[in-house]
Formats: sequence, structure tokens, C-alpha cells
Amino acid sequence: MTAEWRMDRIGTASRGENPTVLRRLTSGYAVIGDIQFLPGYSVLLVDQPDVQRLSDLPKEKRLSFLSDMDQLGEAVERACRRLDPAFRRVNLEILGNTDPFLHAHVWPRFEWEPADLVGSPVWLYPRERWDDERFQLGPQHDVLRDAIGGELDQLRSVT
Repeated sequence: MTAEWRMDRIGTASRGENPTVLRRLTSGYAVIGDIQFLPGYSVLLVDQPDVQRLSDLPKEKRLSFLSDMDQLGEAVERACRRLDPAFRRVNLEILGNTDPFLHAHVWPRFEWEPADLVGSPVWLYPRERWDDERFQLGPQHDVLRDAIGGELDQLRSVT
């Protein structure tokens, strides 16, 4: 993957040029994470690049974003549970300390994680995990992408 789309994740998603997009949701884009040391890591990107905080949205859009975050979390949970019997749970986070636009992280957590990290925030994983080529998003994650996307389709068809 070229890195150009990383400079404008939301704009490229809206133009169909962001290769990480799983589905268009009501308030934004469900994308699979660039890094997959915890397989299934996904992000919800708001569809308005100038929105920096949840509180920047009117109440109705705010609730829509939170509902989409819940749907993406459930889709990741279902897909990861089906693909890995060591799946434990998902962690949902809205942080906003690095990227200047509203987004929510969906981190699957597993029993096979190192004992000293399994109960800690993902952000405490060593930097090597984040930069390791083995964990970069690629074709080896197509089954996972399809599983999460399929779960999103199923969840959205019943709401």
C-alpha cells in the first residue's frame, strides 16, 4: 500500500481511494487498522474531517457516531470470536491525541497476549510491535477484512 491516502484518510475514504475502508456507516467509515498485531483492530472515522471531538457534533450526529462505534465493535467481536478461539473482548476508545479528526479505536483482545500486557492498554505494547512489517495490513488480512465487513452487513440489515 502506498502511504498517500494516509495523509487524508477521510477524504480518500469519501472518494473511494482509501484501501482500508470496510464499509460506509451512517456517521463515517469503518476501516481496518494499518497495523494488525491484534488481528481485527479497526477504526471508525467520522465523515467530516473538520470535526475534532465528539462534542463538536450536534447531539443527533454524536449519537449516530456512538451507535456506529458500537456496531463496529460488535462486528469485530463476532468476527474475531469466530476466527480465533482465544478471543476475549474488544476495547473501545476515543482518544484523539494524535490525529486531528474524530475517530474511535476498536481493539480486539486475546488470551494469547503476553501476560504483562493482556490487562493493560494497547498503547503500552512495545514500539517494535507497531513498526514490525509482519503486522502491517496486507493481503494476509483479507479473510479478517471480509469477516468484519460481513458482520457489519449482517448487523446493519437487522437495525
